[in-house]
Parts: sequence; C-alpha cells; structure tokens
Amino acid sequence: MNLEKAIIGFIGAGGIAKSHAFSLSTLHYYYDDSPEIKLESVTSATIESRSSFATRFGFSKAPDMDEFVADKNINTVFILGPNKVHYEHLKSAIEMTSVKRIYLEKPVCSNIDEEQAIIELIRKHPGVRIQIGFQYLYTSVVREALALWRSGKFGKPVHFDLKYYHSDYLKKEYRDKRKSRLTPAPDGGAMADLGSHMISLLIAFLGNGVTITSALQSGRFDDVVPDSDLFSLISLYDDVTRSVGTISSSRISSGTGDFISFELYAEKGAVKFSSASPDSFDYYLEESGTWNKQITGSNYKPYSSFPSAHVPPGWLRSMIHAHYVFLTDSDNEAIIPDINHGLAVQRLVRQTAEYLNKFRSLTSE
Repeated sequence: MNLEKAIIGFIGAGGIAKSHAFSLSTLHYYYDDSPEIKLESVTSATIESRSSFATRFGFSKAPDMDEFVADKNINTVFILGPNKVHYEHLKSAIEMTSVKRIYLEKPVCSNIDEEQAIIELIRKHPGVRIQIGFQYLYTSVVREALALWRSGKFGKPVHFDLKYYHSDYLKKEYRDKRKSRLTPAPDGGAMADLGSHMISLLIAFLGNGVTITSALQSGRFDDVVPDSDLFSLISLYDDVTRSVGTISSSRISSGTGDFISFELYAEKGAVKFSSASPDSFDYYLEESGTWNKQITGSNYKPYSSFPSAHVPPGWLRSMIHAHYVFLTDSDNEAIIPDINHGLAVQRLVRQTAEYLNKFRSLTSE
C-alpha cells in the first residue's frame, strides 16, 4: 500500500493533544502499513504552551494561528482546543488549501448557528475528510457488539439505558483547574463532555432518528454556575423503532472513576457491556434462553502482534486505531464518526441544554 505522507498540524496544546501525540507516535508499532508521519506544526493561544509542546513532542514549528493556517505543507489538521472555539478552528482549517483531512475533537460546535454554518462549510469543501473524536466507537467491544446487533438476531429494540460517570469534580481543587469545562451546555457540562460519547454509541446502534423528550440535572456547588450540568439525564425516543430509554452523564458520582455502561433490550434479546469488563460484552437471545459472554480482547484489524489480541484493551488503544482509520481509511468494518455523525450528536447535546433550561425553570426557588 502506497500511502500519502501525513504532514500534521495541531490546533491546541493541552491534555487531549498529548494523548493524540502519543497515539500518532505509536502507530508504526501496531500497523505495518501505517503512513509516514511528520509532526509539522502546533499552535495554541500562548507562545509558551505551544513552544513547550513542540519541543516536548517533536513538532517542527510552533507558530501563531495566522502563520499556522498559511502553512501550505500541512495536509492533516487535528483540532484539539477548548470546546467553544471548535467551530472557529474548523472553519480556519477547512479553508487551508493544502488540507485533506481534519480530526475534530467533540463537541463539534457550541450552538445551532454553528451547526448550520458547518453544514455550509462541508458543502463548500466536499473533498476534505472530517472525523470526530468519538473513540469509543473503535473499541473491540463496541465494534463486535455492533456487528452482532446488526445481524438482526435481536429483533426490534424496545428500550435502552446508557451511562457515563466520573467523580473527580467532587473535589474543589479539581474544579478550580478545569473551569473552562464547567460552562453551560451545550458548550460545556457533563452531557457535552461525557454524555456525547454515549449519544454517539446510541446513534451507531439505532441510527439518527433519536430525539429528546425531557432532561433533568442535579448537583450544585457555590463555585459552579447553576446552568452547568454536573449530572444530567435525558430521556429519548427513536421514531424509527419506537424504542425509548435514557442517557445519564455525571462528573460527581462518588466512587465511579471512569465508568461507562451500555444496555440495549430488544424483542428477541439484549446486549450490554461496561467499562467494568472492558474486554467482553454480554448478550442474550430468547431462542437460546441464556446469557452469553463474548470475549473480545484487543481485537483490531488488521491484526497486530503488538499487543497480542488477547490482552485487555485500553482507552488509548481505541484512539490509536481511530488515528489509523483516519489516516488510511483501511478498516471497512469501522463505524467512522464523520461530520454528519458529529452534527447528529451535537443536535442532541443542544436539545439537552434546551430541556435543562425548562427543568431549571420548573424547579427554581
């Protein structure tokens, strides 16, 4: 396979950018056909942060934003800055004449005007490939569970329950360091930051016909604005299958660490998995009358001996595979979260904010 060299630029030099830099640096360990990569440029709001990042992770340059977008060598851009500037950075990147691929961290934007503007951007630039940072779609468990679900053996879905819980924001010192993530939905909050991953999973299994019917939120601290959802729960209805269910997301669920749970029940069976058992999922079929455990391990294609397929997968492993798919488009079985997927998730995140406003108005003192 003769792949084009990826000449990469990062917009953003924070914590998530470190994860992406690591993932890119490891591709050649996992895949014999990974493309040649050059870390060309990194830009961020301050010269100190981008210069330090460039030196530490091997980027050739650390220019300001104006110099970055003028660079005609860059063909691949990773958008990794704060949520509120994702649309602004996407617009700048997609208009770079040399850019062919953009990896955009979620959420894709912050409001409905930006959603509509993105639709116009992709209409004007159909040749630019955009992938969104929903890396849970690349885990072995999700990929294999989704393949089994799509076999049709489970029949019509009836109800679902998805969770993504953290606990770190119970600590004031943790909140103080991450105030930018505590802005109101849909720019910030638990549903935008965590729940969007669960929305992404639900859309992968059920499609884009899911709509929100109500929303709740809870958890208050004096140092957090009341309209930032520390815990939120949304109820949803799928107008194609008529199934219903909930998605809840939390930054303040004590003892959870980094916990996800997915349960989908249908007329002929059920599928469920959680981060408590990251290398397997469970499924039930009415015809057999038994629950079955499917061990997946670190099962990615093309198969790799690093690590071996039976070892437990990790969060970064799915990100590495996401980068491989992004740069090569080589995994035909992968669910690729393109910009339309990102916008579908964003629509539900935005609607969450609207329903949370209604809920607060009903419960305000």
